[in-house]
Amino acid sequence: MLSLVFVNLFRNKMRTFLTLASVFVALFLFSSLGAILDTFQAAADSGSRERLAVRHAISLTNFLPGFYKSQIVAIPGVKRVCTQTWFGGIDPQDRKAMKQRFAVDDDFWPMYRKDFTLVQWSEPQAAVSLPPETDPHLAAYWMERNACVVGADLFRERGWKLGQTIHLEGTLFRGTWDFVIRGVYHKTEDGTWSDDLILFHNEYLQERGLGGRDLVGVFKVEIPDKSQSATIAKQIDVLFENSDNATLTQSEQAFGAGFISMFGNVPFALRMIGFAVVFTILVISANTMVMAVRERTSEIGVLKTLGFTDGAIFGMVVAEAAILTTGGGLLAAAVAKFGLDHAPFPIFNTLTITWTTVLTAVGIAVGLGVVSGFIPAWQASRLRIVDALRRVD
Repeated sequence: MLSLVFVNLFRNKMRTFLTLASVFVALFLFSSLGAILDTFQAAADSGSRERLAVRHAISLTNFLPGFYKSQIVAIPGVKRVCTQTWFGGIDPQDRKAMKQRFAVDDDFWPMYRKDFTLVQWSEPQAAVSLPPETDPHLAAYWMERNACVVGADLFRERGWKLGQTIHLEGTLFRGTWDFVIRGVYHKTEDGTWSDDLILFHNEYLQERGLGGRDLVGVFKVEIPDKSQSATIAKQIDVLFENSDNATLTQSEQAFGAGFISMFGNVPFALRMIGFAVVFTILVISANTMVMAVRERTSEIGVLKTLGFTDGAIFGMVVAEAAILTTGGGLLAAAVAKFGLDHAPFPIFNTLTITWTTVLTAVGIAVGLGVVSGFIPAWQASRLRIVDALRRVD
């Protein structure tokens, strides 16, 4: 019986090909939209629950006074506080790329020591005293005000070399900025940072971009006992609630989710587009099967005359529809997974597509085949032999 299914599939090769192509395009689009949603979710989940993020209560774009750091670190239960300020910037050689670049202070490196490891570094020209728990390979970075550490993926992608001076055009902070590469890091398996950042001294940003003012974008707070995170977060916000720069303190994960929320209803819109695509391809597949069954009405009558049961006829039609849509779905899911995963993507640098999204696309393909083939299969199975044989189209 399976051989008859494949014979029927390729009877009208053009129609089969066009339907297969339609399913492929639709489910590839569905998988692509799913990849964007997966990327949003991965960014939201990338933070740690053992660290808090302190930002301005009004907006993420507002700065906080730098002296808040000493007051936050004095709160019982706080181990360490570091600063991170979004820099932005554009690479003149790749103006469309939107990479993440942060100005960080000295406490950043020991706080995130478990999130990445240095794989390349410049040797220092002289001995230098480093803060406790700081990687000694950062010595050359420490000695140079405009030094930076870059992610391994970005370092390889741009073909840079250690000691090279790179130039960025400021966006939020105007002017041409020069950075000397003194280290290359690689994200650990459980690390929260991607491998394509540029990290540099906060003092450099304050001197050139902030006119010497001690301002900070975000404070990150390390807490050894994460069970105290809610209590400490409340203490931080209460400490500054009556100041001109009130704070909003969240877990690092919640902070990431809040950043995603700045995109508004984009995730919801993407889901709606995905559902619309699925419904459209369902109509196309159903129309294809109705036409195919209608063309073979007399042949169905012959098959029943030869002893094929109603159940066998029903199964043949459903199987034909399922094979048609599943073939296109499998191809679309495979191309999406191996073609889009880790592909360049603005803001988040690379796309992430999970196996859940891939398997969902395949499941939808199978479901489309079953649903689109059900009504034509039911009609064919209930067709009387005499009506089938005398029908002329």
